[in-house]
Amino acid sequence: MKYYSKLRRRPYREWIHKMKTFLHVGCGPQNKYQLKGFGSNEWAEIRFDIDGSVKPDIVGSLTDMSKVGSGSVDAIYSAHNIEHLFPHEVPIALGEFYRVLKPQGFVVITCPDLVSVCEAVVKDRLLEPLYQSPAGPISPIDILYGHRGYIAQGNEFMAHKCGFTYSALCGTFRNAGFKSLFGGARPAAFDLWLFASKAALTDSEITKCAPAFLP
Repeated sequence: MKYYSKLRRRPYREWIHKMKTFLHVGCGPQNKYQLKGFGSNEWAEIRFDIDGSVKPDIVGSLTDMSKVGSGSVDAIYSAHNIEHLFPHEVPIALGEFYRVLKPQGFVVITCPDLVSVCEAVVKDRLLEPLYQSPAGPISPIDILYGHRGYIAQGNEFMAHKCGFTYSALCGTFRNAGFKSLFGGARPAAFDLWLFASKAALTDSEITKCAPAFLP
């Protein structure tokens, strides 16, 4: 109660100024309370999506984030978006990520893990369900090429046009100028997770910060 009373006396403008802002790229119907590390009053969310029907704050694509100011956000969260780009578009998207981040900003990104998916394909499990999702059973073919159900309904945004191993994902972020990386693969979940910092961090700094945003 004592802390709350102090908070109330703090000028409104000062409180807003101290909040951090993150850009929720490809948000779909989600909001910050469904994301690890961002679901608190410390973070203000800007929802960004190519699909206006999910009512984002900003409509735009990963390769054209011109509606977002340069150096304007503290972090970016991107879940299962980058695989929807053609390979030649990926550096453009990461260039946009780099541009809109503040100097100490970072990206939290997840995408399919081609190593674990291809291991399932080698075992002739291409059409065999690997796990259940809110959209139904997911098979290797869905992870490789995009969810068949959504694409059949006319949502061609869901098609996958590229893919990554963990080392390839790290290399792509390094080439885009990101200095410090932390993450890995989750074979049981068939996905990759990466925390990428725009600024160079010590091993101690990144191992302290990154796990708060990763599964």
